[in-house]
Amino acid sequence: MSTIANNISQISKRIRAAAQAVQRDACSIHLLAVSKTKPSQAVREAYAAGMQDFGENYLQEALSKQAELTDLPLNWHFIGPIQSNKTRAIAKNFAWVHSVDRLKIAQRLSEQRPADLPPLNICIQANISGETSKSGCTPDQLVLASAISALPRLKLRGLMVIPKQTKDRAAQDAAFTTLRDLQSSLKLPLDTLSMGMSHDLESAISKGATWIRVGTALFGARDYG
Repeated sequence: MSTIANNISQISKRIRAAAQAVQRDACSIHLLAVSKTKPSQAVREAYAAGMQDFGENYLQEALSKQAELTDLPLNWHFIGPIQSNKTRAIAKNFAWVHSVDRLKIAQRLSEQRPADLPPLNICIQANISGETSKSGCTPDQLVLASAISALPRLKLRGLMVIPKQTKDRAAQDAAFTTLRDLQSSLKLPLDTLSMGMSHDLESAISKGATWIRVGTALFGARDYG
């Protein structure tokens, strides 16, 4: 078994154990392999071990990998900050976008989503910690959800968060509870909470996460060279 395959197996065990601890169906929790900075061969190894969903932060890197992996039936998720000049390529080449934080970006994705593709799945990124280094709407700005939900060629699925990193389980739980409660307060038919990474997935699952975004624990430490 390759290192990547073994890592996927270990992460899957963590997900199942975390789900069982709170009496959730593990099948309702999806693992997103965050493949940013990793080569196409690593994606191939992960696919061979059962992965189909891959998350990328950097558009040009993602498009290069997609071109090299056209022979595989992969689902690509964009999870990084979005500039207006990148929306057309994102709308054409991804199945999910987890990082929408402005109505303007959602409108451009809607206008530029090709008609022959299924609606683009959208999550709104929330910044609940107030960190200026992170993208995302403030809780007060989430009123844009209603407008996004009405846009054609998009399907608003839920919220995403990258909370302040901590090993304190109580702080992790508080952050994920905040996102869950914010989503509930929107009074929209949403089914997705994109939250939890390598270091805090157990907490995220306990608070309702449906997508867990894992990079380091799956592919190993990143080399930003």
